[in-house]
Amino acid sequence: MKLLRALAVLFGTWIALSAGTVAAEVHELRIYTANEGKFEALHERFRDHTMALLEKHGMRNVAYWVDVQTPNTLVYIIAHESAGVIESNWKAFFDDPAWQAAYQASIAEGALVANIDKRFLSATDYSPAR
Repeated sequence: MKLLRALAVLFGTWIALSAGTVAAEVHELRIYTANEGKFEALHERFRDHTMALLEKHGMRNVAYWVDVQTPNTLVYIIAHESAGVIESNWKAFFDDPAWQAAYQASIAEGALVANIDKRFLSATDYSPAR
């Protein structure tokens, strides 16, 4: 619960400092728990492949964090143009041969991720994001 509260504060601060946020935009909060000994490899995959591929397929990288209270946990937010494009964005991402190659190479010595938790967020009428 502390993590979600902290994320809400951080996200709200980021939104307040940002310009040009589109009202119809949907943010996706994703929390990855890495398998034992795989956290650095997960960072490498995001740094070297995932972030660029997300952008290529219509998902804007907003922010990335490491959970200071839970080891091996990566937390990030991406933005979709609207709720109507979420499914097609992810389909294009997963179908991309560059992603498939990066993914297969990264799991050659075992899966990097034990669990993925995700939430889709839209701004309230009182949010600074509107």
